[in-house]
Amino acid sequence: MASFFFKPARPKTPLELVKATRYALFAFESKVPEDSKVLEEAEKNLAAIKQALVGDVETDPNPEQIAQIVLEVCKDDFLEVLVQKLPMLSWDARKDSAQIWSVLLRQKIGSSECCLEYLENHLHLLDLLVICYQSKDAALNAGSMLRECARYPTLVKYLLESSSFDLFFDYVELPNFDIASDSFSTLKELLTRHEAVVSEYLSAHYVKFFGLYERLLYSKNYVTRRLSLKLLADILLEKRHSNIMMQYISEVQNLVTVMTLLKDSSKNIRILAFHLFKVFVANPRKPPPIVKVLSQNRGQLLSFLGEFHLDKEDEQFEEEKDIIIKELESLPCE
Repeated sequence: MASFFFKPARPKTPLELVKATRYALFAFESKVPEDSKVLEEAEKNLAAIKQALVGDVETDPNPEQIAQIVLEVCKDDFLEVLVQKLPMLSWDARKDSAQIWSVLLRQKIGSSECCLEYLENHLHLLDLLVICYQSKDAALNAGSMLRECARYPTLVKYLLESSSFDLFFDYVELPNFDIASDSFSTLKELLTRHEAVVSEYLSAHYVKFFGLYERLLYSKNYVTRRLSLKLLADILLEKRHSNIMMQYISEVQNLVTVMTLLKDSSKNIRILAFHLFKVFVANPRKPPPIVKVLSQNRGQLLSFLGEFHLDKEDEQFEEEKDIIIKELESLPCE
């Protein structure tokens, strides 16, 4: 009887892996049933690329192989095809893709951050990732990829100034809790990671940004109101944003919004609103319109503050409240 011996298939080289994955992803169309094998091949290759980049329990990643993968990725449109096809991939493949994206962006070849430079020259990929929040399947993976991008000031600057940034103010209100929460995490990362970039953006787009942001403070969703109010305080109280804060606390509409939140049914929101309200009142250069609104509502505010206490004794809170009460009492009666 003849005996046959088959050699196991030779593992693909890093260059072959990247090329084969890119080709399979590019060729795949979800509406064509025959393409299931193409997708299967692409996802198998993605798993192999991830293993080469991060290793596994038995094997550490090989720096030389990582460098080869990074260089090959930067030569063609692998990252573009990966983003375009992200919603079509399986759960495991999307997870692998997000991990691959994260590792690639952090790699340096000599002094060059190859994949970061690629993205800086293909910034529209960031817009595509933002749009992926509209895909129930790909939203969370796209979110993690965007937060990886938020590590880099150049990418944050682009995202903030892109028209796609406005979509976040819709995404955080989506009925799907997981997607809404993830999109808010990304929004927060973009607005807090690089203070200098954010300060420049807020100065240039003040009216538009705070017009959009006010919608979140009046949201019917409790979580959205609470998180948005907390983030607003973090933004305004950042030292680099002092000019933005002074502009914000000099506008009557903003004071009215914060005073409205002081009457919220949630005590947590009332506490957060108080920490913003005290900045309006303590401002030694309050504009006359602000003084007028505070004076007109002086009685109600004093009554509210007199009954406003935290569940646990907090000496600093009580001291701050006393200062605000005295400041309000010193205002002229309207």
